[in-house]
Amino acid sequence: MDFAFDARTEELREKLLAFMDEHVYPAEKTVEEQRAGLASPWDTPAAVHELKAEARKRGLWNLFLPDAEYGAGLTNLQYAPLAEITGRSPQLAPTALNCAAPDTGNMELLAQFATERQRKQWLEPLLAGEIRSAFAMTEPEVASSDATNIETRIERDGDEYVVTGRKWYISGAMNPDCKIFIVMGKTDPDGDDIRRQQSMVLVPRDTPGVEVRRAMKVYGYEDHYHGGHAEVVFHGARIPAADLVGEEGGGFAIAQARLGPGRIHHCMRLIGMAERAIELMCRRAVDRTAFGKPLAQQGVVQEWIADARVAVEQLRLLVLKTAWLMDTVGNKGAHTEIQAIKIATPRSVVGILDRAVQLHGAGGVSQDFPLAELWAGARTLQLADGPDEVHQRSMARREIKKYL
Repeated sequence: MDFAFDARTEELREKLLAFMDEHVYPAEKTVEEQRAGLASPWDTPAAVHELKAEARKRGLWNLFLPDAEYGAGLTNLQYAPLAEITGRSPQLAPTALNCAAPDTGNMELLAQFATERQRKQWLEPLLAGEIRSAFAMTEPEVASSDATNIETRIERDGDEYVVTGRKWYISGAMNPDCKIFIVMGKTDPDGDDIRRQQSMVLVPRDTPGVEVRRAMKVYGYEDHYHGGHAEVVFHGARIPAADLVGEEGGGFAIAQARLGPGRIHHCMRLIGMAERAIELMCRRAVDRTAFGKPLAQQGVVQEWIADARVAVEQLRLLVLKTAWLMDTVGNKGAHTEIQAIKIATPRSVVGILDRAVQLHGAGGVSQDFPLAELWAGARTLQLADGPDEVHQRSMARREIKKYL
């Protein structure tokens, strides 16, 4: 495997690093100040629109899409170091580049499975950054890590589908720019094949019967920058039958196709979060004195920083290997590695961030540093896109099978 990045990737890295230094980091404080003056905390601050315009002008737009017709045409391996850089400011950088979840997964889904009309209506404005979107799968009444449990009903009624159900932690749904929901539910709840019972449909936000009920908090954070995580209820919402994505019974397979790239994107950004944490740890260790000498000279602090560096270098190599496999043998061929990074990366990054919080003392849990919010985001990723235990179970079965 050759992980040397080509000239194009290096050029984009240099552009992105300059963009982060010149625009993104300085905007972090500005965005929070502007949000405090908005009519609604879910509205988008002006500084975010300015960042998006600047990123597009610099050619840093839709970098995540490997399809050159829609995006930058980068491979997963080429995109990996760029996604890592955006992870250093996950509240702003991914959105500025139009590379933020859940829109990324939704755009990939629409590019792969939508009809030409559906792509024209929803994919094109998403690619242009004119609207946002949400993916409605998780439900409060069932263990949604097993998608076969989904209870939301999508019932055919003539030329329409009727959507009835309750979803929650629907990321991005509180943002008023979120105009479309991709909803997963059951069209054939009694079907013999439990993985063919589900389908996906497109439900515009303004459809009668769609209620965005409330924002769900994540460790006390509302994640305004992310568009929040809403509870959404579908009270018999009617949509045209033509708004089915793919085919009836194809929802489970589409969800799996969507999750592969999403998982690796999260892990790429997590490494950037860890790098930001290490930088903050080192600056704090040099600047602060305790018990007669700088924290940087305390043995336990040196151990934390050394262990963090080792962990990040290991994780980066595993993520790059996974990206390379996805490019060369496909997502199915990289299944084990995708699961491995999903387990290892959030777990290790949570530990690094936890040490960084500890090193900052009271400041670490405050709003004056990004560490507490980064920790909450990283910890949540041990649940999102499938809990760690689900991936461990699958990996163990695959390993054991070799010896049966």
